[in-house]
Amino acid sequence: MPDRDEILSYLDDLLGATDFNDHCPNGLQVPGTAKVTKVVTGVTGQLELFERAAQIGAQLVIVHHGIFWDFHPRHLSEIQAGRLRVLLESNITLAAYHLPLDAHPEIGNNALIVDGLGCVSREPFGDHHGVKIGFAGRFSGEGIAIAELISRVKKLTGREPLLLGAGPERVASIGIVSGGAANDLSEAIDGGLDAFLTGEPAEHVMAQAREAKVHFIAAGHYATETFGVQRLGELLAERFSIEHTFIDIPNPV
Repeated sequence: MPDRDEILSYLDDLLGATDFNDHCPNGLQVPGTAKVTKVVTGVTGQLELFERAAQIGAQLVIVHHGIFWDFHPRHLSEIQAGRLRVLLESNITLAAYHLPLDAHPEIGNNALIVDGLGCVSREPFGDHHGVKIGFAGRFSGEGIAIAELISRVKKLTGREPLLLGAGPERVASIGIVSGGAANDLSEAIDGGLDAFLTGEPAEHVMAQAREAKVHFIAAGHYATETFGVQRLGELLAERFSIEHTFIDIPNPV
């Protein structure tokens, strides 16, 4: 039966958990039982996820969005108390990996998106506190039609993306930063990219993208951040011979 601390040490090393200036603690957030046979992964730490993990007897929950953030109140709210109550009463360990899971070059959200869209090459993109957490990808030849790109995004994420701006008919290059990175559009413009994809839009990006002649694609914060945590769970199942379940709790944002 694998040891919890061995699993978390592996994840911390794999993802470089201490290498990022993040808005939350990466790695262990709530300790539970020392032995693990079942791991649950999910995008966001929330009561429903923890309750469903407890129902199937999981000892470890790994999420992209943990339950502790710099912008949350420092006191223990009723919501947080409810989440912690389920974890502590069920002896479940909670671990979270935010920017480390966006940035990883093989199993990160952005790496899996750029590969999933069919880019033939990529380079680091999306500066956050001095670290590139996304990728700029390039398509073969003269690129692909914007309609084809939107079709690929829809197939990959399972939802219809929002398209703003006025980029070229054929897209040869695209910047990708999952989640809430609308302001990284400026880096895409400065880099001469044809398109930029993130999760959430912002009011100002429509005019900015239109005037810069760049496509802005908002594919959903949740929808663009399901990839890395699922792959993480699959890796743990393979490496430690434990059971893995991804629990999908869709969010329209």
